[in-house]
Amino acid sequence: MEDINELIEQRIKKAEELREMGVKPYGGAFDANDHAADLINKYNNTSKETLEAEPLGCALAGRIMSLRNFGKAAFAHLQDSSGKLQIYFRKDLLGDDHKLLKKLDIGDIIGVKGRLFRTRTEELTVEVNSFELLTKSIRPLPEKWHGLKDVETRYRQRYVDLIVNPEVREKFAKRSVIIKSARDFLEAKDFIEVETPMMHQIPGGATAKPFRTHHNALGIDLYLRIAPELYLKRLLVGGYERVYELNKNFRNEGISAKHNPEFSMLEFYIAYKDYNFLMSFTEELIGHVAMKTAGTLQIQYGETTIDLTPPWPRIPMLKALEESGVPTELFNDPGKLTSWARDNRIDIPHGSSPGKVMDEIFKEKVEPGLIQPTFITDHPVELSPLAKRTADDPSLVDRFELFICSREIANAFSELNDPFDQKERFLDQVKAKQAGDEEAHWMDEDFIRALEYGMPPAAGEGIGIDRLVMLLTDSPSIRDVVLFPQLKPEQ
Repeated sequence: MEDINELIEQRIKKAEELREMGVKPYGGAFDANDHAADLINKYNNTSKETLEAEPLGCALAGRIMSLRNFGKAAFAHLQDSSGKLQIYFRKDLLGDDHKLLKKLDIGDIIGVKGRLFRTRTEELTVEVNSFELLTKSIRPLPEKWHGLKDVETRYRQRYVDLIVNPEVREKFAKRSVIIKSARDFLEAKDFIEVETPMMHQIPGGATAKPFRTHHNALGIDLYLRIAPELYLKRLLVGGYERVYELNKNFRNEGISAKHNPEFSMLEFYIAYKDYNFLMSFTEELIGHVAMKTAGTLQIQYGETTIDLTPPWPRIPMLKALEESGVPTELFNDPGKLTSWARDNRIDIPHGSSPGKVMDEIFKEKVEPGLIQPTFITDHPVELSPLAKRTADDPSLVDRFELFICSREIANAFSELNDPFDQKERFLDQVKAKQAGDEEAHWMDEDFIRALEYGMPPAAGEGIGIDRLVMLLTDSPSIRDVVLFPQLKPEQ
């Protein structure tokens, strides 16, 4: 720490000396007409002789990532948003500006103008004939940034992580491609993007614990949304037939490799379709995104090759439980099912419904084995208060969850549009909340009123964007794909 403080003091002194020389350590605009990667791609095969015979002027700006000063000459690597390029300073070319080189440090941001040439080692380089200091860096960049011991610091100081780890910048650029390709796919299918409220008077659309805040002017508590579902369905009532929203949701839950309390969700609804339609639609959508992002349907995730080629298996939840070793005769006996689960060291919260018990068993026994893309269908009705009942078994709903690499990627169902059934299920959720279930759904009278006007048969789906990005960028933690993940306060 003392060494760092000393280096900071030296840089502060240099900034003061620059001001005394009439040089602003924090400059203004600079016309950077070129980028490092563009110059390398365009002239990488241009010979040394051609570059000397036909001088190519260029202007670029970026951060100094290495600096070797030999007195009358200096070499540096300049990094911009596209990559790095070597630059070369010569005293006889720079004149009085050469003395400013002694005030430069690794991390400083400069703008340079010059010509391209090749060094003796054939490295494409910019010979600088003029430069400007644009930003003086006061804190030195870390020399050793890679490795697990630095992982929390990387998340906490993402700005430094992005500077020194180009692969991290590439990952977030790929995230942008993933999001754009998902939007392009939906809009090509005649969906329109909408925006619904982030603050809800009644949190709904999912079973989760919300964040609460207070609106002073109205004198009421509001909740950060856990899902946009009920508002998007209101739009179906209003006459829209294909809508989507790609935005943030907030759930007051634990933080893990798969969970961040603030996360990105793509949610879309289509009238006159059901969950069977959405399974094929999801295969097409994710396949489209994978091809745009990786150029293949065979995705490498860790040591496993994930094959996104459709069709993907469709397995009813009860069948998956049976195949994992759960005795089928227990499905209709909640008490014995709970005892079996606890005998198998599965934690079952007190007072759990039969569907909740099945869900906890599923998480332990089935989910870890769902590596390749798999739809788990037909869930217990208690787990899905907003889904339409299965026609031949009203204890189940027309719902699927998509799992890839043992993670839920998507959740979808045929939407419940029966206001009477919906009200009864909301009342059941209210009872569960009164019994201590903090994640149970709230009663939403206005949503019932909307259904009473008539919502067309429809199917809806939510896709976790962060988890999809994890899959397509081979990232083990959600914090690797969220620019600024939530962390404990610094000590």
